Amino acid sequence: MIKTSKYVVLTFIGLCAASAGFTAISALPAFAVDNMESTDAPDLTSVRAKIDAKDYAGALQELRDLAEDNQQADVYNLMGFTLRKTGDFKTSLTYYTKALELQPDHKAAREYLGELYIETGDMAKAEEQVSVLKQLCPTGCEELEDLQDAIAAKGGN
Repeated sequence: MIKTSKYVVLTFIGLCAASAGFTAISALPAFAVDNMESTDAPDLTSVRAKIDAKDYAGALQELRDLAEDNQQADVYNLMGFTLRKTGDFKTSLTYYTKALELQPDHKAAREYLGELYIETGDMAKAEEQVSVLKQLCPTGCEELEDLQDAIAAKGGN
């Protein structure tokens, strides 16, 4: 799912590019599983496509290659996400933790860490991630809303 606010940003960028005489953007990349605010991330378009297609093995291989050369929060967050989707919760936690060590305000990592806690039955720790996201997003954000929805679906607060 592409975040609605990102459409606004991408539309604005597209309009700016069009007004500057550049070719219009023909395909919008999916930004659902990383942090749009990061500027030092390697190109993760191929990884995102594999994740969207649920090709977690392919995504993991590509992410492992990227992780060898990049100590970057988005790479580690996507590793955590992909590992969580394959059921490797313990290693997933390691990568979310590393992403948050590098970038404590990484909203996507906070959301996905909370979802990991929900999946492993630790609702108190999931709620801790909600609290952090409330501080990071005082007026709300999609990561906060998604995590709250996941908690509600599990029967939490």
